[in-house]
Amino acid sequence: MESLTSQLVLQPDDAIDLQMHTTYSDGLWTPEQLIAYLAAEKFALVAVTDHDRVEVAAAIQQLAAQQQLPVLAAVEMTTIWHGYPTDILCYGFGPQREELRLLGEAVIQGQQDNIRMVYANLLAKGYGFPRQQTLLPESAGVPRQFRDIAKLLIEHRYAPNTVTLNKILTDAGLRNVTNDCLEVVEAAHRAGAVCIMAHPGRDDITRYSETMLDQLRQEVPLDGLEVYYPLHSEAQKALYLAYAQRHQLLISAGSDSHSNRRLPIKYPASLCRDLLIRVGIQVQ
Repeated sequence: MESLTSQLVLQPDDAIDLQMHTTYSDGLWTPEQLIAYLAAEKFALVAVTDHDRVEVAAAIQQLAAQQQLPVLAAVEMTTIWHGYPTDILCYGFGPQREELRLLGEAVIQGQQDNIRMVYANLLAKGYGFPRQQTLLPESAGVPRQFRDIAKLLIEHRYAPNTVTLNKILTDAGLRNVTNDCLEVVEAAHRAGAVCIMAHPGRDDITRYSETMLDQLRQEVPLDGLEVYYPLHSEAQKALYLAYAQRHQLLISAGSDSHSNRRLPIKYPASLCRDLLIRVGIQVQ
């Protein structure tokens, strides 16, 4: 379902946003809500990058096509490199995506198994959640995301701060479920995708320095960096832009919108000209 992007020509000031999430992963937008918002706001091109959900790209594109909104096939893959959490945005993958899909499904299954284990361990430790059906009405009180367990702990006053919350979750068996960064990038490249490091300056995930980027690029053939990101400072944007230009890397821009509490951002297409050209979209 690439008909709306295969012959797409954008103007330099056309609005794009290349990182957003729906309820297919950890977003609060339903796909219908997000697409309706983007169409009403007259975005010219978007990428919905639900975590590790390679298989939903076609459904998102079909939904958006009903409103004549071009959507680039995309996913944000959960990976790790030498112990550093490193999210990879994969854009424009083609029909040979099975290997990438299987990698994503392995992470999702591992996360779901871990969520069930952590929840069971909390109950076994004596934590009670009498308000869980009210707090998690969409799932009849059953936690489906790590944020659901965190919400139960916070709202039941077991976790007055982040330090306490993290300790409770860690003691209950919370763990990171990821794929190897190199394995994901190689699989994505075989699927015809372009691979961009998401939000390289986020302190709460991994803040990449130039030295770390140099080391990673010696092992992993990254195509570019998400330079324009709402949590990047002006100094960080300048740093990553200069680095990308110096090493002929592609540049991406994304809001990381998960709900209407952080709305999609209208980045001009010209910021990502080379990336868009790589995935078959022209920018005049």
